[in-house]
Amino acid sequence: MKRKKQIHNVLKALALISQLGINMLVPIVMSFFIGRWLDSKLETEFFLFIFIVLGVLAAYKSLYDSTKSMFKGGKGDEEDSDKDEKED
Repeated sequence: MKRKKQIHNVLKALALISQLGINMLVPIVMSFFIGRWLDSKLETEFFLFIFIVLGVLAAYKSLYDSTKSMFKGGKGDEEDSDKDEKED
């Protein structure tokens, strides 16, 4: 029984690591391709840099939100919306 719990904990940790990696990778890659596409269409060279910076910032925010909800017990945005309703 204890071994099953250990395996479950390892799988849960791997899922969390995978989720965080994907949350970081997707905005950066999408921003890269959007910036490159805009540069090719408009014949410029600065959109790639701008969109990569925006992608990194979006990835950081996504990572922050994911870890914040993890440390608050998985409640995340639900708890924030409850606070907003009480203030009204």
